Amino acid sequence: MKKLTVFFSLLIIAGLVLSSCYTYSIDYGKGPQKYIETEKINNHYFLWGLVNSEVEVPEGPKSGSGDYNLTIKHTFLDGLLQAITFGIYAPTTTTITE
Repeated sequence: MKKLTVFFSLLIIAGLVLSSCYTYSIDYGKGPQKYIETEKINNHYFLWGLVNSEVEVPEGPKSGSGDYNLTIKHTFLDGLLQAITFGIYAPTTTTITE
């Protein structure tokens, strides 16, 4: 029982420590000014991210502002879907913040 508890504790710690490896953030212009999430897009990848379907890349915020942040990340749900399918389906979430 103690080995099982240690295993799950290490698994949770590894998940928390390695979560930043799945986030990419790019600032355009001066970066976000209002910090309002304006658009969220899901992109679909297959075979551990090696093959992609049509990737939607937003041109920028719909308001036309040149100051925004683009973040590409694996959310918990994205990681769960990837784990359930053993990496055959690996989605990501792209978010624009003004």
